[in-house]
Amino acid sequence: MMNLWDIPVIDHHAHNLLTTEASLNLPYVAAFTEGYDPDILAHHARHSLFYRRSIRDIAQLLDCEPTETAILTCRQNLGLEKLTQHCLNAANLEALFLDDGFLADKILPWTWHQQFIPTQKILRLEELAENLFSQASKFETFLELFLQAIDPPPSEVIAFKSIAAYRTGLDIQITPIDFARSRFILLKKAADESPIRLVDKPLIDFLITQALEVAAKYKLPVQFHTGFGDPDLDLFVGNPVLLRPLLEEKRWRDAPIVLLHASYPYTREAGYLASVYPQVYLDFGLAVPFLSVMGMRSTLRQLLELSPTTKLMYSSDAHNIPELYYLGAKWGREILKQVLEESIKDGDLTVSEAEDIARRMLSENARGLYLNFKAQKLD
Repeated sequence: MMNLWDIPVIDHHAHNLLTTEASLNLPYVAAFTEGYDPDILAHHARHSLFYRRSIRDIAQLLDCEPTETAILTCRQNLGLEKLTQHCLNAANLEALFLDDGFLADKILPWTWHQQFIPTQKILRLEELAENLFSQASKFETFLELFLQAIDPPPSEVIAFKSIAAYRTGLDIQITPIDFARSRFILLKKAADESPIRLVDKPLIDFLITQALEVAAKYKLPVQFHTGFGDPDLDLFVGNPVLLRPLLEEKRWRDAPIVLLHASYPYTREAGYLASVYPQVYLDFGLAVPFLSVMGMRSTLRQLLELSPTTKLMYSSDAHNIPELYYLGAKWGREILKQVLEESIKDGDLTVSEAEDIARRMLSENARGLYLNFKAQKLD
């Protein structure tokens, strides 16, 4: 029987915790569903297998009764700092990489998390563009500000990230600069003084390809949301096979592309891409721990059907509450152990090979991909 708890994990994609004030305005159950409709939260989210299993796991972690009420009381008694420390200690994490573009006005700064664990920032490209939009009246100024913000990548940034899957889809096209300029001008004419939400496909595509140029220069990983997410997402255009033209472009071959969330339910498609494109990597966060145990096993099995094990990485996609850092680490280890032990029985792996793969998937692959970039930057 394998024991993976001795391996400190690199959580290479997660999100910042909510402020205490913001968490008071969000029901606890919201952390256990990608839905946010009030009817989903009130009547259905507590009936998912993920919620039922997680309540027992969290109660065991906090040493309380396995009810939401008991957990909420225990959380309040601990306070956010002690609760976070307890969850991160129990998760046995080595490092945490945070995308702080999710609920940006309701979360604690990424630096707040450094008091508990080494933490780095993931720079969300669409949010950066939105923040810069109001600062520039001309496209040339806007583009200059955008490039200055990413080239060179700020010292705290460990990766870029795109949520094009949410906004306009993963069918990212090479956009001529004149066309991008015309789209910027149209958006400026239509915009008032309020912040914009960037949903213009030609402009998003142009900015992503600009960021890929920079990422290729520094060999900086670029994460892409793929597969499922909240209802703001059109799942059909979140299929990673739509990225093929981008992956075929030789100018960006030195930019590692990380497909997040096992691309679920497009898991086999993602595994195929990782098997044929040297710059493509995968993770299994969000699918683990959000799916049922059966679903998590099935997803990881599908990733391992074809993907080189040097391409697979752990993440939690934790957000809102610190318990998700722990649940991701617990089930990431448990499901990986189960699937690797099956592979040993099937004759695909020896025991020593499985142990080596576990270390790679939980930490070494991420360390090589992300932290080697940081070391290169410091040289």
